[in-house]
Amino acid sequence: MSILNRIAYFQNRRDQEPDKELARELVGTNDLAGIQEIAANLWNENLQIRCDCLSVMEEICNQNPELIACYAGELLKLTKSKNNCLRWGSLIPLSRIAHLRADEIFPHLDDLLHLMDKGSVIVADNAVKILAVVAADKDAYRERIFPHLLQHLRTCRPKDVPQHAESIYVATNAENKNVFIEMLEKRMVDMSSSQAKRLKKVISQARKR
Repeated sequence: MSILNRIAYFQNRRDQEPDKELARELVGTNDLAGIQEIAANLWNENLQIRCDCLSVMEEICNQNPELIACYAGELLKLTKSKNNCLRWGSLIPLSRIAHLRADEIFPHLDDLLHLMDKGSVIVADNAVKILAVVAADKDAYRERIFPHLLQHLRTCRPKDVPQHAESIYVATNAENKNVFIEMLEKRMVDMSSSQAKRLKKVISQARKR
């Protein structure tokens, strides 16, 4: 029997628990054929099935991202979808395999920068994570990407600064840490006390780079 029948859509469920249960089973049994079936249905004509399959992929990433790293190309294609569910649904697992597929992701830099700057909150959050991880992979990638991440920190909403700073931290090193710290210190005036506390922690970590 097809494992696709186990997803929430075919269980007449509105929650994602069936998807999570299936993902845990696929990981536990190292069922590569089952994962391949889920990946193939990322292009199912039924939108809900596609979203459920992305939900399964996301949960697999939570446990063993290496199992879906080979599907980075499929996820990258979905980031260009006009459907917001598919767009952010693909970015979440992509953010968790970015450290395994930086070379494959980097050529899509312009698309990811657009999503970071123009996407919804959840889209932008995950685009930042992906770009930061790719930037951390190679000096050449860092040189291209880090200025864009700094500009994003300069212009993003105050409430987003702490989370994005925490994500971008992985792309810092001895050469760029000072401009990163300076940017966070400039944004400090916009922060609430709790937000400022988070930024100070990131600054402290960056100084040790």
